[in-house]
Amino acid sequence: MEFIHEELEKYAQMHSSDESPLLKKINRDTYANILMPRMLSGHLQGRFLSMLSCMVKPQNILEIGTFTGYSALCLSEGLAEDGKIYTIDINEELEERVRNYFDEAGLSKKINYYIGNASELIPKLQVNFDLVFIDADKVNYINYYNQVFDKVRKGGFIIADNVLWSGKVIGPESKKPDKDTQALMNFNDLIYHDARVEKVMLPLRDGLTIIKKI
Repeated sequence: MEFIHEELEKYAQMHSSDESPLLKKINRDTYANILMPRMLSGHLQGRFLSMLSCMVKPQNILEIGTFTGYSALCLSEGLAEDGKIYTIDINEELEERVRNYFDEAGLSKKINYYIGNASELIPKLQVNFDLVFIDADKVNYINYYNQVFDKVRKGGFIIADNVLWSGKVIGPESKKPDKDTQALMNFNDLIYHDARVEKVMLPLRDGLTIIKKI
């Protein structure tokens, strides 16, 4: 996942705004207690998500892939005063933990947290979104993108995580890719050729693509 020298990444973190005490707690607890903790966005990416949200000032945010709630809380920092986050995750075992974090943040009334299959839930959301964050199962990235596209306002943004997939999208693995690597390669090509959007891929952490609907 590391695309820059570890010391440079630490330097970047040191010169970025701090995590809140709650975000530090979630970061620490996730690494101590949850399988695959690196799915958590983390300090630097979290501050980027917060900054982008603050720039957009979204009324409605959709997050596909809640995990332990870290990224949802980062995105919430830019919400309009009466804004809402809709966040979806398949893992019901994390639900109580995540709801407790949202309660602790005082954001339970601003966050609609759904447990279930995102492909089934997204079509039921009768909401126009200013910002969408896709960070769930990779084989469904294209499906999620197609499902949310018409729900994103003109000028709105879609962010896709893990688009560099630890370098597998260009490494030897790309010659005989597993299903996740192939799915991400297909997604990246789809976005590149989609004339309906402007896009920029950033080598931040495991790769983020910022997509603007035009």
